[in-house]
Amino acid sequence: MARDGTATRTKIMDAAEALTLDHGFSASSVDRIIERAGVTKGSFFYHFDSKAALARALVERYAAADLEHLEGNMARAEALSRDPLQQLIIFVGLFREAAEALTEPYPGCLFSSYIHESGLMDSAILDIIQVTIDRWRKRVGDKIDRAAALHPPRLPVDLASLADMLTVIFEGAFIVSKVMKDPRTVAQQLDHYRNYLELLFAPADTRTDDTRREVGLDA
Repeated sequence: MARDGTATRTKIMDAAEALTLDHGFSASSVDRIIERAGVTKGSFFYHFDSKAALARALVERYAAADLEHLEGNMARAEALSRDPLQQLIIFVGLFREAAEALTEPYPGCLFSSYIHESGLMDSAILDIIQVTIDRWRKRVGDKIDRAAALHPPRLPVDLASLADMLTVIFEGAFIVSKVMKDPRTVAQQLDHYRNYLELLFAPADTRTDDTRREVGLDA
């Protein structure tokens, strides 16, 4: 019976990803990776021709999981409401719910780690990152456009930039959470984004006088 090497390959990739998030890819030598994974160097090179091949495999896996979260939560949100604004708020809320369950600071983002060392990465890896982020931009941006068409924003806003804001919040919150050793950071920042969406697109007659003053509508 042929030996199934999937488990070994996964162990190598998991070890490499954890080391990259903690120390950066350049500092994560093959020796450190195999030590953490508990495998031999022969096993490493059986599964990956080089460290560069491992880097490509890692980002492909990470991008696939990232897009699965995007599409999975978007599908759940769309199943729970027909209104695009409510879909958007639910979508953010699903990520917030997952973040609230964290008991340790979020380990970080592989995309961010790679971008910090972009000079060491080949163009194919950077293309994967760009395509993934662009998918988020388009999917969230389309939902924001539809929400704005039904619920005109109460303040001037660049809708494309508002879509990018979600990715910016994720990346910034990951860093702050890790530096400050606070697992609450990601959920808290997603709360702010969700609140902003509700305030920005809510009909005027649903706001309290205090809320209207806070956002400058009665200034």
